[in-house]
Amino acid sequence: MSIAAPTLPFLVGHPAHFIALGGGAGLSPVMPGTFGTLVALPIGWLLFATTGTAGWLLALTIATVAGAWAASVTGRNLGAADHGAIVIDEIAAFLLVLFFVGADPLRQAIAFVVFRVFDIVKPPPIRWMDAAWKNGAGVMADDFVAAFYTLIVIAIGQRLLAP
Repeated sequence: MSIAAPTLPFLVGHPAHFIALGGGAGLSPVMPGTFGTLVALPIGWLLFATTGTAGWLLALTIATVAGAWAASVTGRNLGAADHGAIVIDEIAAFLLVLFFVGADPLRQAIAFVVFRVFDIVKPPPIRWMDAAWKNGAGVMADDFVAAFYTLIVIAIGQRLLAP
């Protein structure tokens, strides 16, 4: 079965689809990756309000493992391993960024913009990973590299701007 643009029935037709499409964020006809990244914000806020480091690490592990599985199943069902509607990779990777950036809204907003730039531009090795690794783990991996780049930029900015 190959679907050019997933539909609401596709979203709710399998738990993997619901996870991979970010609860529906991936159904957006424009900028699904941006909407997927936005889904991470309320999840992060909830984690900041209710748990500590162990809870964050558990949530990140679950999001990553479940995300790789869901992306694999959904990509196969959509006929494209890294279909644009699959946004769990953005969600999980941006949750990692939020874990390190903290609860400050300004820092989160800056991190959001930086992460989206890296995810869209795909500097090396992100573009290569995106093209070469056509499975659930590969779908997740390139966004985690974008998260790593984001964290480096945030750390450098913090170091340079700190009094």
